Amino acid sequence: TLDANSHDLELCLQTMVKGFRMVRDQLDRQPAAISFAFPGPADYPNGIIYGYLLNFPSFREGVALGPYLRKKFGIPVYINNDGDLFAYGEALGGTLPDINERLELAGSKKRYSNLLGYVFGDGFGIGMIVNGMLNRGDNSCVETFCLPHKKLAGVIVEDGVAVRAVKRVYGELSGNMDHGLEPKDIFDVAEGKREGDAEAARKAFAEMGEVAGDAMATAVTLTDGLIVIGGGITAARKYIMPSLFASLRSKMHTVGGEELNRVQMKVYDLDNEAEFAEFAKGDARKIKIYGSDEEVTYDPQKRIGVTISKMGASKAISVGAYTFALDQLDK
Repeated sequence: TLDANSHDLELCLQTMVKGFRMVRDQLDRQPAAISFAFPGPADYPNGIIYGYLLNFPSFREGVALGPYLRKKFGIPVYINNDGDLFAYGEALGGTLPDINERLELAGSKKRYSNLLGYVFGDGFGIGMIVNGMLNRGDNSCVETFCLPHKKLAGVIVEDGVAVRAVKRVYGELSGNMDHGLEPKDIFDVAEGKREGDAEAARKAFAEMGEVAGDAMATAVTLTDGLIVIGGGITAARKYIMPSLFASLRSKMHTVGGEELNRVQMKVYDLDNEAEFAEFAKGDARKIKIYGSDEEVTYDPQKRIGVTISKMGASKAISVGAYTFALDQLDK
């Protein structure tokens, strides 16, 4: 609720201290820790923010943010990437338990413990959950924002997915780069609720989905789990998701001309009831145990699914930050 003042390091740090003091002064008891999200690159375990931060230029020379706040408040400070905390929150109290519960109710034995969480916003944040645990990597650098843009050679994928991408593509397609519209405005144009180029607006969101889906295809091929997407821009999902699924379900070829799926698992829309029913059903079969009359049941269909966050990004990030702090305090 406070202006970040990210252009001025001293003012930004003062604002953070003011904000945390405001929260502390509202509590009935003293806090045990501070835990929150901050954009990277960063050495998150040690609370050091450094490098190219688009939204926090005053931090680029390196700031020991965690140690600074620890000195100011005298309690442990835990900082993580927002994508990491979003995925962690969704794994604990959102998508993972929800999907597994729905699978159980549907009579399916299939369960999931791996999750990719994506936050669509000013960047293209990602968090990775492996076997129910947050994977921060060995260098606090589990990222996909720097994967290649599907349609622009040599350009990072974030420039095709972030808020600025929707604004840029709408400007290019409408022939008005000075339109001054935000994604919410562009969505209203697409819906016919605001003057503008409706076709360009719809195509801007569709291109975002296409480019995001291509990057997700690479990541989910390596993690083999569910995908959850959050962020305010998901309000435009009717224009984003069809092309996103088209990328995930697209085909590739070998040099010899053989066709194969871009993602080796079958991809389902978990927010579509008919698709979820198929997802839960799978392809259970019986197979004989060699040399006997006994049979066992197995399901050869490899499958994953994509869903929009029901918790919302802010709540999921808060749950992730809170639980991460409890985990660390327990240790």
